[in-house]
Amino acid sequence: MLDPIVAFFQRVFAAIGRGIGLAIAWILSPFIAIANWYRGRAWIIKGPIGIALLVLIGLYGYFFWQTQAWTNFDPDYPNRYNLAARKNDAGLPVKVAAGQTAPANACERSAIVDVTADLIDYNVNQNAWISSMLLYKVGLFGMDWDRTPWLDNKASFQRGINEAVRRTTVELVDSLVRMRGTSGINPLLQSVRSKMQYEETNWYFGLSPFGPLTPTPSQYRVAMKDLRTFNDELSKCAATFDARADNFLEFMDRVSSSIGSTSAMLRERSENFNGGWFDTRADDRFWFAYGQLYGYYGVLTAAGADFDGVITQRGLGPIWNESIKQLRAALRIQPFIISNGQEDGWIMPTHLATLGFYVLRVRSNLVEMRDILAR
Repeated sequence: MLDPIVAFFQRVFAAIGRGIGLAIAWILSPFIAIANWYRGRAWIIKGPIGIALLVLIGLYGYFFWQTQAWTNFDPDYPNRYNLAARKNDAGLPVKVAAGQTAPANACERSAIVDVTADLIDYNVNQNAWISSMLLYKVGLFGMDWDRTPWLDNKASFQRGINEAVRRTTVELVDSLVRMRGTSGINPLLQSVRSKMQYEETNWYFGLSPFGPLTPTPSQYRVAMKDLRTFNDELSKCAATFDARADNFLEFMDRVSSSIGSTSAMLRERSENFNGGWFDTRADDRFWFAYGQLYGYYGVLTAAGADFDGVITQRGLGPIWNESIKQLRAALRIQPFIISNGQEDGWIMPTHLATLGFYVLRVRSNLVEMRDILAR
């Protein structure tokens, strides 16, 4: 009785095997045809084609490595600055211990500026800037990598950090460094703001009537250098940093608006696309938001040092510390595969909604602090 059943399944599996073999043969047939054509050519044709293929394989190997290797990724990176040891706000004369002589023309550096410059360094020097790499722009057979499930997470993460850096450089020019009652704008920071607004995807060639473009990383490196030059001038009391409550309020307001936009982006994707592990754009949204929080974690930790006097005088210490803790808590979410499932689903998780919850908690605290400062 079992023999007919066994024979039936043998035929089924044999048919499946033949089907798989035919499918593989169909997929490989263009490559086999090209290989056969290549073998029949003279070396004068084979040589250049072979070299071009080796170069292409090398480029894709480098591209794959750069998209997968997140060099010096460290959610606890703000601890390296030892900001708890700071004695006073940014721009004020350096304080020394009793009995020591204060150095002449020595002022406190801005931790915000230091962190912002280091975030740029992390994006374009310690790691390759993925968004303007040639093979990232080419895509997968012409399809934007952001629309595929592969090789785009690091690019989205870097763009999220860059969003936090851009917002910070704008606020440095508009409020944090510009003295109230004056119209002067620091030229170094004006240059930084301009360069950080540069298109994120530019390579040497593009739609420019003026010849080759400047690659995006080159512009960002100049901005990083200008930030460090500004801080060097500030440390010599040759520049200003206006650590006032109204400036701090404006900075908190702009950061909370930036985070609020990201929260809306996460909510829109979470509510309207419930593809679970098969939503190929969920990872872009997640890692962009994660990168933005990664950047703001360092910037806001630095702001706590630069505006320590304001935070202490207004009694913001507890809520400020809680906000920093929540930022760090959000960075603990590091799923291997991003899933955009339904919020009441039980098979596929909803990582976008989870990260969005932390984003809203941080924004809520920033809004509360802004309201306290506005009283």
